[in-house]
Amino acid sequence: MKWPAVSLTFLVLFGCANNTVEHVEQPDSVVKYQENLTDPVRFANLYPGKKTYPTTCTENCYPPSPLLACESPAENCRFTGQQTPPLLNTGFNIRWLGHASFYIENPDGTSLLFDPVSDQFDWPVNWAFRLSEGFNRRQGTWPTESEITNTDAVLYSHIHYDHFNKDDIAQVGSKAEYFVPLGFAEHFPQDGYRINEMTWFSSKSLGELNIHFVPAHHFSSRIWVPFLYEDNNTALWGGWVIEHRGQRLFFAGDTGYSQHFSDIQKKYGDMDVCLLPIASYFHEQDGEWYRYVHTTPEDALTAAQELNCKVMIPWGYGNASWKMGDHSSHSALLRLLNMHQEMKSDIPLHILNEGEAVVL
Repeated sequence: MKWPAVSLTFLVLFGCANNTVEHVEQPDSVVKYQENLTDPVRFANLYPGKKTYPTTCTENCYPPSPLLACESPAENCRFTGQQTPPLLNTGFNIRWLGHASFYIENPDGTSLLFDPVSDQFDWPVNWAFRLSEGFNRRQGTWPTESEITNTDAVLYSHIHYDHFNKDDIAQVGSKAEYFVPLGFAEHFPQDGYRINEMTWFSSKSLGELNIHFVPAHHFSSRIWVPFLYEDNNTALWGGWVIEHRGQRLFFAGDTGYSQHFSDIQKKYGDMDVCLLPIASYFHEQDGEWYRYVHTTPEDALTAAQELNCKVMIPWGYGNASWKMGDHSSHSALLRLLNMHQEMKSDIPLHILNEGEAVVL
């Protein structure tokens, strides 16, 4: 692979308005670009090409579970099993808001929002999806007004509509600091936001935290007309490692399975808490492509093993999900519970319902 030259962190003013954008890049940062596509620049995954998956469930993947109470099979379910969180003493207070959104209170007193999307997609995609039965979501569990206005930082994994909503930026406001992938800042309104654009394996401190941006195996686009190519992959995508005094929380973002999980572990060490996606991996017409960019539950369990997670918290399922990519929003959780046993995984799971929190 041929990597472009990197430079030390520098400060730029973005555009002609008053957002401040810092481009964060260290000498060992990594960015991969698509070949022969320079206008505009487009990014690429670290490990493209056909995938070989260590484990694949092929039959009886969604057996009923006594740990779920469902209004109908695999629909409108809540996790009701008894579970005791592992005593990790990290001090991370983790609240799942629904889909990919998390509110994290850290040991140093700072608070973070991951991929906050409180309601539907931004206009006009929200309007278009209302015409498609089953794609609208119930409103997620949103933090209190005080928590929102006092959030210290917001971290986005990529610009897809179900992970980045401009209405929520307006709610959080410009008091918070924003951490985003490279090429992301141009999607912000010009209203005094402090934005850190990160390359893969770049880092910046916030209070006592070290915030590391890490690879994912995915893609990006922000257009609302499907299959147009104008802005495909012009913004980077990835996940986040939050480190406090040697203890680490990993948020994967949307991702398929690839060698990047092992790369992250080699770079930063074992992960204490892993927030991993388990849904949107299946579509009857194009299942192979969906899995290429979204982990199945068994892929997520394999990733947790490669990251040496001390506990795995799944996300992507739930009653406030958009039901993308699967027959129902909860079949992914059924498959996870089943495959955790089938694979004899020694990674502890901690299952949350939307709005629930756990201190680890």
